[in-house]
Amino acid sequence: MINIGLAGWGDHDLGGGKGKLMTYGAHFPIVEVDTSFYAVQPERNYAKWVQETPENFGFIIKAYQGMTGHLRGENPFAGGADQMYEAFLQSIRPVQEAGKLKAVLFQYPPWFACNKASVDVIREAKARMGDVPLALEFRHQSWFTGDMRDKTLAFMKREGWMHSICDEPQAGTGSVPIVLEATHADMTMVRFHGRNVGGWVQTNEANWRDVRYLYDYNPQELLEWKVRLLRLQEQTREICIIFNNNSGGHAAGNAKTLMSMLGLDYEGLAPRQLDLF
Repeated sequence: MINIGLAGWGDHDLGGGKGKLMTYGAHFPIVEVDTSFYAVQPERNYAKWVQETPENFGFIIKAYQGMTGHLRGENPFAGGADQMYEAFLQSIRPVQEAGKLKAVLFQYPPWFACNKASVDVIREAKARMGDVPLALEFRHQSWFTGDMRDKTLAFMKREGWMHSICDEPQAGTGSVPIVLEATHADMTMVRFHGRNVGGWVQTNEANWRDVRYLYDYNPQELLEWKVRLLRLQEQTREICIIFNNNSGGHAAGNAKTLMSMLGLDYEGLAPRQLDLF
């Protein structure tokens, strides 16, 4: 099973207006919640989103930045990590109870290198999250350099992490190659970040977030991924693909093109608004 969706629903014009989850749910069966990275969302938000989506819709929820080492400045949770994780787990309960949670994605930063301290951090996160399905994404190349590639994958399999495979610019140690291997029998993620090498590394620019994911995949690049996905499908029950190249509005079109290449026609999506003219 291959499910394709986008990072967020507010940036994409899908014919029914931007920012509408109900409109989004008429086009894609899954979505990545990225607002959860910037702040732990109120539980009522998730309850609302569950109600606005079809029964078989799925959510991938990004772990809060304080849980992955991205947070700069003071931790807003006075009770530290215990309170932070408790608040996050409480917030996503409506999605879990509705059976719509695909995974919580722990995306670690480019400076999170492969060493014993980092492994301990990952193990602690897994223990704190309990039986919640978890996906793991690295940005530091050291996790997949030389013989560390096989060791990293073996660790993820042993610890019960789903692999979030990246398609991203190859821009030095702060990026990872495509590692086409599942680490969990139930699900594997693939996230398309674009291949804008220059935008990926220019973090000192004021508008770097606008150009970092500015990329339009061409048909040949997506055809190459069709071949990869059919191979990957032999290793895992479900593949959840997220297009994160939102900066130039290309994500939805690229996702639709890949769906067409794979012959995917999802059932049970939300009804689409009729074009009266």
